[in-house]
Amino acid sequence: MNPSRSHFLIALLLASLPAGAVADVDSAAAPATPSSVPVTPPPPLPTSPPLLPIDGSAGEVLIEAPEPRYVAPTLRDRIGRIWAPVFINGQGPFRLVLDTGSNRSVVNASVAAALGIELTTEGQVLMRGVTGARTVPTIHVDSFVIGDLELRSQRLPIVLDALGGAEGVLGGNGLRDKRIFIDFRNDRITILRSRAERAPRGFRTIPVKMEKGLLIAEVQAGNIQARAIIDTGAQSTIANMAFRRAMQRRVRRDEIRTNEITGTTLDVQTGDLVPSPPIAFGPLQIRRAYITTGDMHIFEHWKMTSDPVLLLGMDILGQFDTLIIDYKRRELQVRMRKSTG
Repeated sequence: MNPSRSHFLIALLLASLPAGAVADVDSAAAPATPSSVPVTPPPPLPTSPPLLPIDGSAGEVLIEAPEPRYVAPTLRDRIGRIWAPVFINGQGPFRLVLDTGSNRSVVNASVAAALGIELTTEGQVLMRGVTGARTVPTIHVDSFVIGDLELRSQRLPIVLDALGGAEGVLGGNGLRDKRIFIDFRNDRITILRSRAERAPRGFRTIPVKMEKGLLIAEVQAGNIQARAIIDTGAQSTIANMAFRRAMQRRVRRDEIRTNEITGTTLDVQTGDLVPSPPIAFGPLQIRRAYITTGDMHIFEHWKMTSDPVLLLGMDILGQFDTLIIDYKRRELQVRMRKSTG
């Protein structure tokens, strides 16, 4: 049987470098009623797990807010990632995938060509992804704008893959004082300066911490305490080997499938796709999730191998109706989809 495949952007890129230098740049990649039916092996690409309020309630609320200078309607790609329109050097918009697992933005070669910038070997960086590392060129741009995010004089690494039709990655640089509003139902994203607003009525709040430039929440999978990295650039959820060992007795051999993980650098690693116990995620509970576990390169680089760690991807995050990421408040504010059943 051929393994299923998952794709990860996770491009954590650090400071720009002097011309000709090469350095090690950290680069990463509708609610349902709970069922008592035992978990069965998923299809090659498992369906998204439902996210449920722990108390079983749900609600709707109308949200109105002033629009920023650039209203940013988006589309989600075939694996559910969020495309945000970004203006670079006054041109565009270019379609970049919002990636909260990345601390810097990257673009592909087609953006450089559209901007009339020639690729050279000057200012190369080592881009480190989920599955490996690769040296890539960079380009210098004068401006990088979406919503209230406006960056000047930036050096953008050139990512190798076409990113499933997107033209780059919108990373976390410049977002530390921002509030990102993602409306999945209407495919719209806005980026505003945070005023430390509390969650609107009908939303649920999940506290997060900032570590290594990443948004991290505390979760519990069955009886396993774990840290969960919020990664909107990932197709699916993965976990380190410490998580796999902690749930060893919960997984039967016939429940395990092979899954190939392809990172930004196009390196491929193989992991085990296994059913997860229910995951308590703030006031929500994730049921019937499937997680790819493995000794991924990025966990070693982040020194996150001793304790259980998850990378929560769009298979889980994309189940929200609305997701607000408030960097200043250090929290996620989420609204669930109404049940149609």
